[in-house]
Amino acid sequence: MIKGQTIILIGIVAVVVGMLLIFIGSTFLSSGKTDSNNNSKVSTGGVILIGPIPIVFGNDKSMVSIALVGAIILMILAYILFYRGHL
Repeated sequence: MIKGQTIILIGIVAVVVGMLLIFIGSTFLSSGKTDSNNNSKVSTGGVILIGPIPIVFGNDKSMVSIALVGAIILMILAYILFYRGHL
């Protein structure tokens, strides 16, 4: 059985690692080329989970599919974590 303190510590570590990844990623993007001929395309996608219902959005078909797979993984993980004692 996992203690509550361990779960809180895992959550804090996940938030800190996420913030570090955002910081590192933004420094790599800002150190790239700044030419006006840069033909880059920005794609976005995300998931909002309201209870068991996922709302998936994005501006590119590939990003929507990646977000959908992420939503399915999150739903399976939530089911395993919350209902494993009732099986």
